[in-house]
Amino acid sequence: MKKIFLALLVCLLLNATYAQKKKIILDADTANEVDDLFAIARAALDPNLEILALNGTQWQAAHWTTVQSMEDSHRLNQKLLAYLGKYSQIPTLRGGPNRMYDWGDLAQHSAASYEIIKQAKNYSKENRLPILALGALTNVASALFIDPSIADKISLYWLGTSFDFEKNQLKTMDFNCMMDQRALNLMLNSTVPMHILPVSVAKDFNFNYDDTKEAMDMKNKAAWFLMYTWDLHLDGGRKTRTLWDLALIEAFLNPSFATVVKAKTSIDSGNREINFYNAINLDLMKKDFFEVLKKGN
Repeated sequence: MKKIFLALLVCLLLNATYAQKKKIILDADTANEVDDLFAIARAALDPNLEILALNGTQWQAAHWTTVQSMEDSHRLNQKLLAYLGKYSQIPTLRGGPNRMYDWGDLAQHSAASYEIIKQAKNYSKENRLPILALGALTNVASALFIDPSIADKISLYWLGTSFDFEKNQLKTMDFNCMMDQRALNLMLNSTVPMHILPVSVAKDFNFNYDDTKEAMDMKNKAAWFLMYTWDLHLDGGRKTRTLWDLALIEAFLNPSFATVVKAKTSIDSGNREINFYNAINLDLMKKDFFEVLKKGN
């Protein structure tokens, strides 16, 4: 009887811990740049986070795109999760293969967008589902276009835009914006709460190749794969990289590592208040990433 009681107690404690985990959906154009891989690894290895879905995102409009950019991102997501030991734990879904359409049904109908809708149904205006988008907003905006009611059930955390905090001026000429301007416009003109990390703020989050390799245990499969991808990526051989997306993940998971200001966008950019990260603590973010990587795999 005592053994049964202890077993039940352990199950209850495990269920309680599981229930307390923060749940998110992660959307990434992983095959585009190495920073997505580092960001996904940080999120996947967090003991207090549950990724409900890891979606592949397109970057088809880039001059250096691949033939099937979303599919390449989707498959790289799966490969990374295998090295992290999370392959069967985190669902991986295909997003739209291209940007949103220009008229009529604008949405890119995909498994990713319908999963966002499905998961959002479990949330409310008071308890929203965070969606962390590391690339074009195609999948998120398509989900919102298909089912506008989820505007009251989700919140968006996104890396994109440049923001001049002195002039209160938003610019949308960076990579993530240009990969799907229609999707960005739809999100800016929605009522979905947004936290945006501008590239003009994240630009200093630079990692040196040798220092990064030295800070990681290269016997660790995940660490090895991250550096292997750094070497063999589309722009391999670089000694320094800006890990933009990792900064967003760190800011979301550790709010004390960044500061946020509210700014109202112009009439042609939604004319509403958005939370912008205006500063990030580079040293704390780097330290946290390396510590989590060592502990988690």
